Amino acid sequence: MDIRAIIMGVAFCVMWSSAFTSARIIVASAPPLTALSIRFLISGLLGVLIAWMLGQSWRLTPAQWRATVIFGICQNALYLGLNFVAMQTIEASLAAIIASTMPLLVALAGWVIFGERISGLAFAGLVAGVIGVAIIMGARFQGGVDLYGVLLCVGGVIALTFATLAVRGATSGGNFLMVVGLQMLVGSAVLSVAAVSLETFHVTWSWQLVAAFFYTTLVPGLAATLVWFILVQRIGATRAATFHFLNPFFGVVIATLILSEALRLSDMVGVVVIMGGILAVQLSKQRTPRG
Repeated sequence: MDIRAIIMGVAFCVMWSSAFTSARIIVASAPPLTALSIRFLISGLLGVLIAWMLGQSWRLTPAQWRATVIFGICQNALYLGLNFVAMQTIEASLAAIIASTMPLLVALAGWVIFGERISGLAFAGLVAGVIGVAIIMGARFQGGVDLYGVLLCVGGVIALTFATLAVRGATSGGNFLMVVGLQMLVGSAVLSVAAVSLETFHVTWSWQLVAAFFYTTLVPGLAATLVWFILVQRIGATRAATFHFLNPFFGVVIATLILSEALRLSDMVGVVVIMGGILAVQLSKQRTPRG
């Protein structure tokens, strides 16, 4: 892995993790589902336009269309929709920590549900992940964290885990950026229905809201996707996924720096343990051949 790949991997993690902080700013002043629907509409149209300019087609394979619909609903609508609603009542750092456990949940589900082989290193990683989450949640619940918000985040990461397992390998065949753009448009359509049904449109305008919205739309929404695509093309999906172990750390640090959220010792201990667990699971995938 060369220095350019390392820089790209770290940049992706910073952009992905920062989305929770910018989302927290947005939902403090605007209805979450409406804001997210508009964000995906803009990001999706830009993604489709860029893909078209790159010569990609929306004539997708049946597997790619299935991935587009499943990810559009489960990742963009359910996972991010539930997280946006949750961050009205819980801190961005906690939402980022819960979301970052997705690689652990994918490995656990592959082992328990699909009977996939799991190495000793991966098992140790799963145990470490559980311990890390227990450390953080134990301290947070003692401090009076909103249980409803936590359950929404948990539901969101479960939806993302399901989508990841359901469409593994289905996005192969080219047109990657077109698939991503169409996924965003699917998410926007689903969220718009929910927003009209459940929300009253009321916005408290400020420069912070506008800046956070455009940042979320262009950086985590679009730029991070492009960086991830280039990184996967450069070093492969399995090696690229190793960078996910940095997400809990950056999620907490960015929320602390931008939102002045409290940095608890239990959070840092739990984050380090979770990071170790994610890294162990990802490294085990590189060592153990699939089959």
